[in-house]
Amino acid sequence: MTGVVVTGGGGGIGAALARRFAADGAQVVVADLDGDKAAEVAKEVGGTAFAGDVASPEGVARLVESARGTLGEIDVFCANAGIAPFGGAESGEEMWARTWEVNVMSHVRAANLLLPAWLERGKGHFVATVSAAGLLTSLGSAPYSVTKHGALAFAEWLSATYRHRGITVQAICPQGVRTAMLESTGTAGQLLMGASAIEPEQVADALFAAIEEKRFLVLPHPEVAGYYAVRATDTDRWLGGMNKLQRKVEEAVGEL
Repeated sequence: MTGVVVTGGGGGIGAALARRFAADGAQVVVADLDGDKAAEVAKEVGGTAFAGDVASPEGVARLVESARGTLGEIDVFCANAGIAPFGGAESGEEMWARTWEVNVMSHVRAANLLLPAWLERGKGHFVATVSAAGLLTSLGSAPYSVTKHGALAFAEWLSATYRHRGITVQAICPQGVRTAMLESTGTAGQLLMGASAIEPEQVADALFAAIEEKRFLVLPHPEVAGYYAVRATDTDRWLGGMNKLQRKVEEAVGEL
């Protein structure tokens, strides 16, 4: 039986991933800062709950040790936990540091603990929930945009470095998903992503399709591939389009 760990598994995309893996026959450890939510999802999927901060070095180490005790070995690690604070360059040092810890260093720390065993047996699967912000940007949140680019860069590095040694890496990059995180973005988020927002279950289905097709990028919104291509090949045009969206947001918020 496949052993799977899902961080941020108490709701949203994480809960959908836990359900999808369990439906596929996996034994799942559901990790979340909110222990009650983790327990609720774990009970639903017949898994095990883990309550703790999986961003800190100590928290990640406890999670990996606990999950190995439950699963025997971790076959798939879904680094899904993330935060998306509002703000730009003016965001405080603590907020920048916390976003970096959760959105990037939690991935690095988990990989550091998982890789030795995975490389020894020649098999392991690391799934990073990145967001389309990692391929493009996220208007309204500089910390989120910057750290999601970092999360994507780390996932790319893992794949480029260890693919030939049996390590599978995938990056999930959706746009708007109907979760509490999207709701917290308010009017601006709804304007930018509300119309095209999808359900968390669709993200989980997209991951399983990508696993079947052995694709690194998981794009629940296929149009993101086109935006990403324009960003790379006609950067000024892409930046102009993003700035146009920014002005629309400012106008809409100003009219409230």
